[in-house]
Amino acid sequence: MEYRILGRTGIKVSLICLGTMTWGSQNSEAEAHAQLDHAFGEGVNFIDTAEAYPVTPVARETQFLTETYIGNWIASRGRRDDIVLATKVAGPTRDPVREFRGGNNRLDRRNIEQAVEDSLRRLRTDYIDLYQVHWPDRPVPAFGVRGLTRLADTAETVPIEETLGTLADLVRAGKIRHFGVSNETPWGVSEYLRLSREKALPRVASIQNAYNLLNRTFEYGLSEFALREQVSLLAYSPLAGGNLTGKYLGGQIPRGSRRDVSRQFVRYDLPGQATASARYVAIAQAHGLDPAQLALAFVNSRPFVTSTIIGATSLDQLKIDIGSIRVQLEEDALAAIEAIHRDLPDPCP
Repeated sequence: MEYRILGRTGIKVSLICLGTMTWGSQNSEAEAHAQLDHAFGEGVNFIDTAEAYPVTPVARETQFLTETYIGNWIASRGRRDDIVLATKVAGPTRDPVREFRGGNNRLDRRNIEQAVEDSLRRLRTDYIDLYQVHWPDRPVPAFGVRGLTRLADTAETVPIEETLGTLADLVRAGKIRHFGVSNETPWGVSEYLRLSREKALPRVASIQNAYNLLNRTFEYGLSEFALREQVSLLAYSPLAGGNLTGKYLGGQIPRGSRRDVSRQFVRYDLPGQATASARYVAIAQAHGLDPAQLALAFVNSRPFVTSTIIGATSLDQLKIDIGSIRVQLEEDALAAIEAIHRDLPDPCP
């Protein structure tokens, strides 16, 4: 396993981070624990979860199960100090099925402090290594929306300064070690950095945004922050919702796949996706590679990526995904990838 430094924290995290979004819905607790055991045995020391998981599909009866499964594993294995544990606080609710903390969950002091206590209890730990803001409190373009045409803040929108001040107090209290952001914009990252400098508050360590062969928009503004300011990219959705594995080519929807069980995820159902995915899969086949490993190896190779978050519903998938660390893409494969990117740039932002 390869390890990289998380932001400026000095913490070494594995290049592969174990994502957990399906645990509690598509995966049972026993399956979740089997994945954790296997990943830990392969040198993965970084686990990412959220109070909003599982989300495939979203359901009130499965709410919070993912953190609970992880907490039970931590308690049974006794290896808390050997892992880097990351979770997230949900911003304003975006789905009509679930509520957090009675509704009106914002990124204010009341919500964040309660969310941390709840996550600590479910995770059965007394500290969280990386606590992340799952998405901004303010309205921003995300999940397939390109660009911002107007501001849509309201009187309820919580200023970043309040969010950061609360996180700073939690760091001082020892409940979290470091914090990060997710689904954030260049302006948001710059604002967190500005406030940390001017107010002597903790520094943002990471940004968890989507990054894959179908969506390289991180490169256009945020990659410079990652490289110059060491705000680590934790790349999620590196397989573009499974599309880059090739399993959905030709309109196929395998039973039990994300498209089969979670019809609300339409982020990658956009013009150009199928064509681009087919071309990337063809590159993998031409080089004798598993398509998933080609897609993951590309993300792993980017200098602004600190860790690639993988998610699997089976041990076979997990083994393939972790195995991507042993794949080095040849120059002609990288050139072919860039040729497709020129022809079909970011069909699924």
